Amino acid sequence: MPGGRLTQSERQQIALGLADSLPYAEIARRLQRPTSTITREVMRNGGPTAYRADLAHRATQQRTHRPRQAAPQGSQALPQPYGRDAEAVRDYQEMLTTVFMTSGLPKMMARVLGCLYTTDTGRLTASDLAQRLAVSPASISKAITFLENLDLVRRERDERRRERYVVDDDLWYQAMLRSARANDQFIETARQGVGILGRGTPAATRLENAARFLDFVSEGLIRAAEQGREVLYTRGETASNGTAKPSSDDGQTADPTATP
Repeated sequence: MPGGRLTQSERQQIALGLADSLPYAEIARRLQRPTSTITREVMRNGGPTAYRADLAHRATQQRTHRPRQAAPQGSQALPQPYGRDAEAVRDYQEMLTTVFMTSGLPKMMARVLGCLYTTDTGRLTASDLAQRLAVSPASISKAITFLENLDLVRRERDERRRERYVVDDDLWYQAMLRSARANDQFIETARQGVGILGRGTPAATRLENAARFLDFVSEGLIRAAEQGREVLYTRGETASNGTAKPSSDDGQTADPTATP
């Protein structure tokens, strides 16, 4: 893959790709660049909806001519367990952050969530997050409050009474229920409007149809979440052929050589 800084022509191709709603991976493939390069370029210059090739190129030139400053603490790729490539993990974290932003999360909240999800424990203190993301504790506190209100993060205290912020499997279930129940207020209000506007009138029919649709979808979503909850707690191991084998609840796997 070609190295060096992106050219103005490449930035124009990125802008065209974004205008066509192409994913970052496809834009990167066409330019023969790493996906992480395209992700950083776009997020550093306004995001997918505000990216402008000429402004991005000018901003890069200005950054190039600024006096080089020492990198803030925590900005370097952290050492990784399990033999992982630290740079690859950092690039993936940036990519995951972009996905969260695309789904509607503000940038800082997306960065915090991405950082938590790429740690093996899924638990970090405010100090840990501030150091890893090179931001102020106040920024972390604001982001955690926002994410907690969406049931995307929860708090716990360790044995030393330090507060930790946690992402775990059950949060997906809770967030799904919250999403389903968020429609309840609109459904109730829409049905009140039917009586006020007059059943059978165009406006009342529109509200009634919307209420029925959301009620049906919410019920299905809650039912699916209940049925699929066990998937969040299924643990597996990889077999020799690459497929996953579920393990038993006590953490022990069956011995294939044992006599029944």
